[in-house]
Amino acid sequence: MNARELRQKFIQFFQEKGHTVIPSAPVLPENDPTVLFTTAGMHPLVPYLMGEKHPSGTRLVNAQKCIRTGDIDEVGDNTHLTFFEMLGNWSLGDFFKEEAIAWSFEFLTGEKWLGIPLEKLSFTVFEGDENAPVDEQAIAIWKSLGVPDHKITKLPKSENWWGPAGQTGPCGPDTEMFYWVGEGLPPKESNPGNDEENWVEIWNDVFMQYNKTAEGAFEPLEQKNVDTGMGLERAAAVLQGKKSVYDTELFGPILEKIGILSEFSYDEKINSFRVIADHLRAATIMAADRVKPSNNDQGYVMRRLIRRAIRHGKLIGIEEAFTHTIAKKVIHTLSDVYPELKHEEEILKTLSDEEEKFSKTINQGLREFEKLLSGFQKAFENTGRKITEISGKQAFKLYDTYGFPIEMTVELAKEKELTVDVKGFEEAYEAHKEKSRSLSAGVFKGGLQDHSWETTRLHTATHLMHAALIKILGPHATQRGSNITAERTRFDFQHPEKLTDEQKAEVEKYVNSAIASDHKVTMEIIPFEEAKERKAIGLFEDKYQEKVKVYDMGPWSLELCGGPHVEHLGQLGRFKIKKEQSIGAGLRRIKAVLVDKK
Repeated sequence: MNARELRQKFIQFFQEKGHTVIPSAPVLPENDPTVLFTTAGMHPLVPYLMGEKHPSGTRLVNAQKCIRTGDIDEVGDNTHLTFFEMLGNWSLGDFFKEEAIAWSFEFLTGEKWLGIPLEKLSFTVFEGDENAPVDEQAIAIWKSLGVPDHKITKLPKSENWWGPAGQTGPCGPDTEMFYWVGEGLPPKESNPGNDEENWVEIWNDVFMQYNKTAEGAFEPLEQKNVDTGMGLERAAAVLQGKKSVYDTELFGPILEKIGILSEFSYDEKINSFRVIADHLRAATIMAADRVKPSNNDQGYVMRRLIRRAIRHGKLIGIEEAFTHTIAKKVIHTLSDVYPELKHEEEILKTLSDEEEKFSKTINQGLREFEKLLSGFQKAFENTGRKITEISGKQAFKLYDTYGFPIEMTVELAKEKELTVDVKGFEEAYEAHKEKSRSLSAGVFKGGLQDHSWETTRLHTATHLMHAALIKILGPHATQRGSNITAERTRFDFQHPEKLTDEQKAEVEKYVNSAIASDHKVTMEIIPFEEAKERKAIGLFEDKYQEKVKVYDMGPWSLELCGGPHVEHLGQLGRFKIKKEQSIGAGLRRIKAVLVDKK
């Protein structure tokens, strides 16, 4: 079964169970400062898991684009990917464990669906601890479906518990489904707890039934939810009997194109081929969702991916510009599923521009390498001592500042009959990673979505600012990203030039006039086409569900959004722009705050 069939079958199955298909959210999270990218299918649904009403009902299903960067250094093995698709279905206070587990079993084993023999499946459940009991209900349901005892394994919270995402919030036990990838049939004593190598997780049902309080207590949730997830690439690989996600048709055309450009075959340079395919696939998806390479936040991650792919390209003999060529293959494989990839010209230009910039950086690095050698020669002339090794610190500077992979430094050094302190490089690299992790934890700690009163006020004010920009600058001044914390709003939008002081004053005046009106904020769930006819602000070239939430602020703003908002505009205080700057060609950024009225 290929990935396309798997995706279609999953969605069809849950449609038949009364679920509404919703589109994938962008990989750039909306108004969420706690994460850089959408990392799971449930991420865009957090407000609805917390109790807000979803315009498409209480049973939902989709294929969600996801980006995870924590395992970037593991990319190239058989399972890790930066971009992947997550098939998921949700119950928002509707059905719970009995239906979720029974449907999972039906989809996995039913002849109409995946038709997997029970012998090749195994299941895990939460074993219980001092905070929550063993999930006897899940065990009983699996048994009622004909699953024998030896195929149900109890595992600790580290394996079979989800959440909360922050220090507090929704959480609960999960049950996971594994597929046997070993030889023949699994021995009776083998299970995912004692034989990880031969069992691959393909599905996860999360039961959000508790709320963790600030005091560390686990209280039953009033609205109990189900959140399931099946990684498309990994599931497709195991169902096709492939040992690697890269061996599926999702990567075949991309790897084939890399092979045409390279001086080596795939088998000779597996890791570089896979890194290039993965990183440019992820960068293409990011570009489709209008992320631009930069030195900050999501743009920094994108820049790192593109440049790492280019470095690996050089390692396999690709000298000419090639990122746009690989991006075309990615677009070809996924554009029928994700229509935002139709912005092909813009996507290709984003990658090509970054490749051109990096080519200059690489050349600077080569000059730096030559300076390093020149320094070695001068030291020999002055002291008579011959330096034969590039230190780990020097090698890391070439990597961190000029983009040289350690392999390139080793190769260049070998040509000059020098060695490289690779261990010292690795120590410097690990220290750098630890520092990055610490910084990241400081910036992005917390839950998935901040629904505090301060953030809610700034969220509402951001809508007013968006409306003001369109009114004052023109219809082109549409949103290209936002990041809202309890202290400030950061809003990215399209505009070709710096705002004048007069224009900034007009934006502030518009927002503060709206606040002074104290207009009531109302929300309606209406058909998408009606929202479009009423000229609600939204990116209408993108894909929306049939019904959408529209927040109406009278003459000041009408915008598609998932919330949260204040009830009256007078609750906002006074709006003030603190900074306005360029973040790229045709893109501007405003940072603004709300202060108490004087």
